Amino acid sequence: MDVDLQLAIAASHLRELPADVLADLTAGAVRLKVPAGSVIHREGEGTPHLELVVSGVVRAFVTAPDGRTMTVRYCRPGALLGVMSLFTPGFAMPASVQSLVDAELLALSPAVSRRAAAQDVRVTRAFLREQSERAISFLYEVPGSAFATVRQRVARHLLDLASQAGPDLVVAVGQQQVADAVGTVREVVVRVLRELRAAGVVRTERDRIVIVDPARLTAEQAWNSSP
Repeated sequence: MDVDLQLAIAASHLRELPADVLADLTAGAVRLKVPAGSVIHREGEGTPHLELVVSGVVRAFVTAPDGRTMTVRYCRPGALLGVMSLFTPGFAMPASVQSLVDAELLALSPAVSRRAAAQDVRVTRAFLREQSERAISFLYEVPGSAFATVRQRVARHLLDLASQAGPDLVVAVGQQQVADAVGTVREVVVRVLRELRAAGVVRTERDRIVIVDPARLTAEQAWNSSP
C-alpha cells in the first residue's frame, strides 16, 4: 500500500478498521486514474459503486433544465463516494460526479463491501458515519446554495478549492469553471471577481485565482440570514 493510499484511508471513515478487516474490504479493489474534467458518474445512473478518493479533488454537481450546474459537494482525499448506492433499492444517482483536477480513486467491489458490512459491525459503523456526515453536510448545503448570493457562492467555491502554492493560496481553475460550479454564467463571475479584486481580496492570473486576503473572503462567503 503506497503512501497516498495510506493517507487517504487515514483521512476516511475507514481509518479505525483493523488491518485484516480493511484488507478484506479492499479485496479486488482497482486503482483508477481520472483525468481532469472527466465525469465519473452521471445523474440518473443506477449502478452500485464505492470509491475512495486517493488524490485530487472531485465534485458532485446537479444540473438544471437550462444546463446550469451547481456543486453540492467537494471530495478530497479520504472521501468515500457511493455508500448510499450499496443499500438503496432502486438507487439512481442524484448528482453527477466529476474530477476537477487529475485524480486517483480506489474503486472497491460493491459485492465485497456489502458482504463486509453484513458480517462486521465495524464496517457497518464506518459506512454509517460516512452517511451521517453526508446528511449533516446536506443540511448545511441547503441554505448555502438556495439563499446565498452569487458573490457568497463564488467566495465559498474559491475557499473550498484553494490550495497552498508556495506563499500563495491558489485556486487553479478558470472563470468558466467557477461559473459552472456556482450555477451562474461566466459574465457574472467576471463581475464578482472584478469587485473582489478591486477590494484587494483576490488577484486573478491566467487560469488561476490567488486569494490575497483569506480572512475577508471567509467573511464574504458567510450565509446572510438577516431579512
